[in-house]
Amino acid sequence: MLGLFSGLLAGLLAHTASAEAFDSSTLRKVRDTGVIVLGYRVDSAPFSYLDEKLRPIGYSLELCGHITEAIKKHLHKPELELKLVAVTSATRMPLVANGSVDLECGVTTNTLERQKTQAFSTTTFVAETRLLSKRSAGVRGLGDLRGKPVASTIATTSIQLLHQANLNEQLGLKILIGQDDRDAFRLLQSGRAIAYAMDDVLLRMLLLSVANAGDYEISAEAFSVEPYAIGLPRADAGFKALVDETLAGLYRRGEIQAIYRRWFQSALPSRGLNLQLPMSEAFKRVVAHPTDSADPQHYR
Repeated sequence: MLGLFSGLLAGLLAHTASAEAFDSSTLRKVRDTGVIVLGYRVDSAPFSYLDEKLRPIGYSLELCGHITEAIKKHLHKPELELKLVAVTSATRMPLVANGSVDLECGVTTNTLERQKTQAFSTTTFVAETRLLSKRSAGVRGLGDLRGKPVASTIATTSIQLLHQANLNEQLGLKILIGQDDRDAFRLLQSGRAIAYAMDDVLLRMLLLSVANAGDYEISAEAFSVEPYAIGLPRADAGFKALVDETLAGLYRRGEIQAIYRRWFQSALPSRGLNLQLPMSEAFKRVVAHPTDSADPQHYR
């Protein structure tokens, strides 16, 4: 009898320790309100965009769907309400930082600077910043843009890269800022900008949407590595642990392979466009050994 009691007690203590490992202010808020808030982007396919019925879908949202189910299970709240809030490049991080959004399920790079105001999950994708230009312009790198206008999107790592390169290399760039990716791309299309600096996967997606894609080229040279992650409230280790374990489980069980193929190697729902983008070697390494590193060198 004593042995049985000891076994039951050990099991209870193990369950309690597991529950405490995921204890967090965010989870308490979700439990008390019965609502979890997800931020999404309206036009950042394949990561987050609206389908023909104006419902948010995409790779990042599917990952957040798995996280939401894990939260429901952990809190024993299958009836948990899901509230979806549209965010932009400019509003996504402030809304996470002030607690308005619990999970930012869009397309955001994890950086040390951004970690000052919010946390990030395990890496969910690895992109690289490149230049998009018209073939006739002969742009191969930033040096070819000396003294010329170049576009990027507001509140992105790409715009920061341009400002830093402009300062360090005295390029004399005229940096034009788009309010979103399509707005920045229009600056290139109209000839107001000679090139558009942005993450390669997003540039590929934009080119799939135009009839004259052959008139443009993406630079072979990459200027930075961009580890994407889901945005989380800062200083909430328990919530981050639950999110990271959910993603690591998808990676460990191999479920990420089908999820990746659905959004990067198949016709996109409501768009019919196919990026035909194999998983990069950098992201394969993340899947094999999950990391939340913000250091670009970790992914090279």
